[in-house]
Amino acid sequence: MRNWLLLLVFVPGFLFAQPDSTAAAEDYSQYENLDFADEGAKRYCTSKVLDLSPQKLISVGFDFQGPYELEEAGKGKTNFDYSSGERLQFNIPVISKNSVIVQAGLNYAAQRYSGTADSKAVLGRNLLENGLTTIGLNLTVFKPLNEKRFLLFQGSSDLNGDYSFNKFLNLKFLKYSAALVYGWKMHERLMYGFGLSRTYRVGEMNYIPVFLYNYTAPNRKWGAEVLFPARAHYRRTFSSRSLLLLGYELEGQSYRMNIDGNFSYPNFGNPLTVVAPINGAELRRGELRIRAVFERSIKNFIWISAQAGFRYNYSFNVDEVPNGDFFRGFFGDQTYGMENFLGNTFYSMVSINLVSP
Repeated sequence: MRNWLLLLVFVPGFLFAQPDSTAAAEDYSQYENLDFADEGAKRYCTSKVLDLSPQKLISVGFDFQGPYELEEAGKGKTNFDYSSGERLQFNIPVISKNSVIVQAGLNYAAQRYSGTADSKAVLGRNLLENGLTTIGLNLTVFKPLNEKRFLLFQGSSDLNGDYSFNKFLNLKFLKYSAALVYGWKMHERLMYGFGLSRTYRVGEMNYIPVFLYNYTAPNRKWGAEVLFPARAHYRRTFSSRSLLLLGYELEGQSYRMNIDGNFSYPNFGNPLTVVAPINGAELRRGELRIRAVFERSIKNFIWISAQAGFRYNYSFNVDEVPNGDFFRGFFGDQTYGMENFLGNTFYSMVSINLVSP
């Protein structure tokens, strides 16, 4: 705009007048109140930090876990040779303006199990037969308030259970999670914020404070990507096309299980009673993944991501939930229907991703 204004002021003089060395000096005071047309417009901070790991618009991945053991309430036992499953994610920008960014997403994750279970291992036998499935929708809203402050909202609804597409789970068992963060964008290399989250990442519903911290060092060779306690990573940037993340992530959900009032399984013959009768069971699955993640562009905006690490079990217990979920939190004294022990193991995951420019 400034260039066009200068052209409008000076070009006519060059086109229609001859230079006059005796002419009086031009009075530039007449331009003192000249402003850019958009100077009065409100300015907003952006949602990105320099060199942050690329945002995935479409992701197709495969997860694999090595051998481990499941011991159910001190009785039944299952030896898993491995577990694996595909993961799909789609994130679609709905609104992308300076004043607000809205993104909607769809995710699918399956976990299938291979191994052997003894006659008392009702949970293990169910996992071998049906596995675990998650289908969910999510929404992310980034609302800048001005050049320094912003609000970040994330919400999701997930359907988790031992169901299949031909035996779909009732939608009344949807699980809802949300987080709201109030933050500051200090400059193009640093943003941070504080908030509150309703989450199932440790297996059961909980309300926890969250801390957001995205940072890139002045030399742009390293940084940090943190949404504590959900995940935290040190980032080493090799180039604009490759990076390495070292850190951890919490994963988990509460899964509705096809277990009747006495933990009996018609598919397995005679009913098997493990603990007390349970009317409506949910598996509280939570795990800590300590990992290294290498990401690289293979062509333009198509990136490959490969990660490997150690999967540490946080929770793999079963609750009785006859009439909907309940809140135990960190200090609740509700007893579990089944207190299980799940062994730890190594894992790996690889994905192909279409990332945001």
